[in-house]
Amino acid sequence: MRVIRVDETGYDAACAALRRTTLQDNPRVEAIVREIISDVQARGDQALIELGRRFDAPGLQAIEVPCSEWDVADADITPELRIAVKRSAANVTAFHEKQRRTSWLDAQPEKITGQILRPLDRVGVYVPGGTAAYPSSVLMTVIPARVAGVTEIVLCTPAQRDGKVPPLVLHAARVAGVHRIFMVGGAQAIAALAYGTETIPAVDKVVGPGNIYVNIAKKQLWGVVDIDMLAGPSEVCVVADEGANPVFAALDMLTQAEHDTESAAYLITPSALFADAVNAEVERLLLRQTRRDILKEALETSGLIVVSQSMSQAYALANVCAPEHLALMVRDPFAALGHIRNAGAILMGDYAPQTLCDYIAGPSHTLPTSGTSRFASPLHVDTFIKKSSFIYYSPVGLDGVANALTAFARAEGFDAHAEAVDARRCRDCGSDRSYE
Repeated sequence: MRVIRVDETGYDAACAALRRTTLQDNPRVEAIVREIISDVQARGDQALIELGRRFDAPGLQAIEVPCSEWDVADADITPELRIAVKRSAANVTAFHEKQRRTSWLDAQPEKITGQILRPLDRVGVYVPGGTAAYPSSVLMTVIPARVAGVTEIVLCTPAQRDGKVPPLVLHAARVAGVHRIFMVGGAQAIAALAYGTETIPAVDKVVGPGNIYVNIAKKQLWGVVDIDMLAGPSEVCVVADEGANPVFAALDMLTQAEHDTESAAYLITPSALFADAVNAEVERLLLRQTRRDILKEALETSGLIVVSQSMSQAYALANVCAPEHLALMVRDPFAALGHIRNAGAILMGDYAPQTLCDYIAGPSHTLPTSGTSRFASPLHVDTFIKKSSFIYYSPVGLDGVANALTAFARAEGFDAHAEAVDARRCRDCGSDRSYE
């Protein structure tokens, strides 16, 4: 992996190397996605069948997975996997139930203001598939929606070559609380969820990870439907002091890099000796990985070790990186936590491997990527909540703020705004009462 020493290259060069912006415009893909969206909007199910046969399952006949296949899938799951899914679901549910909030009001003399929280009516979850199965993504996206109280949750995932959805995905969907499953993948799935077809109902929001076609479809359809985020390839940043375990650090870097050739893995440490040790461990461990070809390309393209001048500088560089996953491999991770401002998920200490976040700890693994944790949050219960404010004023209350209201309105040139207040003035209430 490439190594940068801040004392040689300078701080600004290190910052530039750690900034990751993969959500670039891609005119070729955008044009393809725009055509797919138009086709689905115009021809509905027929377009989905034809696109599914072209990209996923040549013999695809139907879009919706019948309940009988859910039952068969349940019977195919091994006891070990059944226990793993159940445990993960329980942890994800418990974590997200703590995020639930309620409506509120503030009642004062002559006025009441407040906020109403309501779950979305219908949500569409996208789960990647094709050559792989991701039951963990089902749990991590569906359960927060269920905890939020979403009325109906539908799931789209591409069919395998045999025209089926992997049994483990179906089992996870049943455990999580999915109502209907459709064998539709790619940009066409996002279009179908946004506009609806003869079979697939239109939803209020689409969530879940996907490739560049899925992300661009989400970007183009925002406004027709809400989206969670534009999540790019996975990434991890390990921040370590000289006392950390180089094997643990190397494995955590490999954990996220093995997702995809475009995944990124970073190490920031003030110890040059530790940096060398981790680099050597990565090379050694790489040889025994089944996905070593993917890992090798990812690390050659987006693998980086930064040797900082101090731990405080290491934390500052981590905030510049703003990674999806941040591993704090330091002697006092709770003290270090106060230095971290930008990260999707923070794994603390030697015994919190990235794998915990991906599968079973509880927080959703749908996280902001590509530096967007500077302003974005992981998928959570509020992702599926909409808020409405409400306002009540009595005649006396309105009279007390009438002069301020009309002053604002006339200053901005809105005469009707001012007249709407004047028409309601309470002539018997007196004037200049202060209830602001």
